[in-house]
This record gives sequence, structure tokens and C-alpha cells, in this order.
Amino acid sequence: MGLGRISKKKWIYYPVTFYVNLIRNIPLILVIFWFYFVMPIIVGRPMDPFPSAVISFIVFEATYFGEILRAGFQSVSRDLIQAGYSTGLTYWQTTRYLLVPIAFRRMLPSMITQSIVTYQDTSLAFVIGLPELVRRTAIVDGLEVRSIQLFGFVAVVFFITCYLGSIVSRRFEVQRERGF
Repeated sequence: MGLGRISKKKWIYYPVTFYVNLIRNIPLILVIFWFYFVMPIIVGRPMDPFPSAVISFIVFEATYFGEILRAGFQSVSRDLIQAGYSTGLTYWQTTRYLLVPIAFRRMLPSMITQSIVTYQDTSLAFVIGLPELVRRTAIVDGLEVRSIQLFGFVAVVFFITCYLGSIVSRRFEVQRERGF
């Protein structure tokens, strides 16, 4: 997605740009519903919740990760790339030794943050009956009737994992600002 968005070939750029703009302006829950309820009509057989959720997340999150990649590659100065060429590096060497490492270092905090958002969004698969953490908690709650404790525990699990991820993201961001 990211490379398609910076492609100079119009037959790549325009369809990818249309796809990114279309998907990024639709809520994830609609994408999940679409794959779970509409795809069985198209393919002629029912789909299980897990593959529907996985495909939905790939289709949806690929646009966001693609935009992160696009921004990371575009953040590398043309002057730096020209400097690589002037030292005798080939296109592939410049890409391998300059463009990709610098862009990746710049993208990493955003990629970690988007991964945290994706992790949080997995709870939306609850609506199609996928037995993920929130759904399993609701099932146990139906038997135990301890909503505050059970869903409080789920909130703590989400908080701890997301907070740890944000700490890691912030560390990479600080390292990037320092030039490491």
C-alpha cells in the first residue's frame, strides 16, 4: 500500500489511493460486518468468524500501515538519497543502506502505536461471535455474574499491554530524536 501510494505509475497510484481513501473512511466494524455477512453471499458458503475477522483486519489495517510506510519513505530527504548516489552507491545499495534503515527508524514508533490500536480493535470481533477476550469474558460473566470484576480485569489486561507498548514506542521515538 505504501509503495503504491508513492508510485509514479498512475495505473498503480490511482487504484491504491482510491482503496486507501475508501477503507480509511469506513469504520472497522462495517468492514467486519461486510466480510462476515456479505462475503458468504458472494462466495456461496458461510464463513467462520475467525477468517472473517482476520481478513477484515488485514484489509482495514493494511491501509493504515501503508500510510505509515509511505510517510516514512517520503520523510527521507532527496538530498540524502542524492548523496548516496554521489558516493557511488547504486539504486539498490542506496535503498538498502540509506533509505530503508532511516525510514524504518522513523516509522517504528508509529507502527508500534498502530499495532496497539489494532490490538484494541480486536475486541470488535466480539460482534460476529468470535470468542476473543471480551466475548469469553461475557460468557464467563453469564455464568458467574461478576461483571465489575471480570470486565475490570479485562480493562486492566488491555491497559497493561497497551501501556507497555506505548512505553516501547516512546523509547524508539526518543532514540530517533537523539539520532540513534
